[in-house]
Amino acid sequence: MSLHAHATRTGRPPWHHRPAALAAIGAARLIEKLPPARIRRVMTALRRGARPADRSQALAARQAVVALSMRCAGQGCLQRSIAAALLCRTRGTWPTWRTGVRTAPFRAHAWIEADGEPVDEPPDLAHFHPLITIPPEH
Repeated sequence: MSLHAHATRTGRPPWHHRPAALAAIGAARLIEKLPPARIRRVMTALRRGARPADRSQALAARQAVVALSMRCAGQGCLQRSIAAALLCRTRGTWPTWRTGVRTAPFRAHAWIEADGEPVDEPPDLAHFHPLITIPPEH
């Protein structure tokens, strides 16, 4: 994905939260290599049984992922968004996970949302047209 990174590395999460975050980062690295249709199926299956993540839960997951992975803190928006969603899932919640594009200039991006709003994303995200959306089950 190609949106310029808005992620900023924050303080590292407490040591007892790091294993789950690192596992989510590693799993996301594997999932991001799949074709889009398979990513959609995997993410849809993983959300089952989770309650919707609120903004603070989604933000905490995103910040933990960004703090522990240079790739997720930089241009790795697909891995970052998948990892944040997976980390939320380990805590029993699920954010809305999205990928989208804009055409002028062409850019692709992946992000998470909670409470109907993107979590820690730049304002120009409004110019993106969602292609894949995996919301929490209701």
